[in-house]
Amino acid sequence: MLTKRLIPAIDVLQDKAVKYVKFRNPTVIGDPAQLGKLYADAGADEIVYLDTTASLHNEEVKYDWIKKVAEEIFIPFSVIGGIRSVHDIKQVLRSGADKVGVNSAAVKRPELISEAAQIFGSQCVVLGLDVMPVYDEESNVLRWEVYTHSAHENTGLDAIEWVKYAEELGAGEVICTCIEKDGTKEGYDLALIEALSKHVGIPIIASGGAGKLEHIKDVFIEGNADAALVASLLHYKEYTVQEIKQYLADEGIHMRL
Repeated sequence: MLTKRLIPAIDVLQDKAVKYVKFRNPTVIGDPAQLGKLYADAGADEIVYLDTTASLHNEEVKYDWIKKVAEEIFIPFSVIGGIRSVHDIKQVLRSGADKVGVNSAAVKRPELISEAAQIFGSQCVVLGLDVMPVYDEESNVLRWEVYTHSAHENTGLDAIEWVKYAEELGAGEVICTCIEKDGTKEGYDLALIEALSKHVGIPIIASGGAGKLEHIKDVFIEGNADAALVASLLHYKEYTVQEIKQYLADEGIHMRL
């Protein structure tokens, strides 16, 4: 079994670390750099930062907080949110990030993915995917539709088909968030993650809904995710990074301890 990754997710709003529930009602939980350092020192495999200032309020990406993060942590970290151009990607990477996520701008202009992959390499390009489930009663089929602009706008795009296309364009991995599950602590959308893992070849990072240790185990074993984003369990100090990873290892999941 390939080594699975445990990745703390930190939302950033106006240079502060916050926690959302279903992408709404932010609560300040600390400083992005210091919180990232705490998790990095505790054994996190990577960190993902979601810049909601840029994406939700249609502002330009601020680079100062990214540079501060790069000074504090020495594990890979990604920045997602408000990335609109190759120039933005270049500046975020120059500020110290290892990977950059594209979401709304890539839906509007998919060529952004291929341009970024050609210039910086696919390993630097992450597809951010926010989805909602849609059940078609006539065909008895469950599918998922892509949302953009911090989960506020429905594109009508089929999530599976969009990720397959993004992979063809050069995306190196995908962070998939089920909006209904985000911050609820009810568990990941296992059907979604499993469907993605069956249809695409790039790594799938599950996001949204981890509320107990079993949820993370299930998304690895049943959903076949390559990595799991965790927020509430860590931010509210219910578990440490090491406690989560040890539990998963004890359950037979290959983790870096």
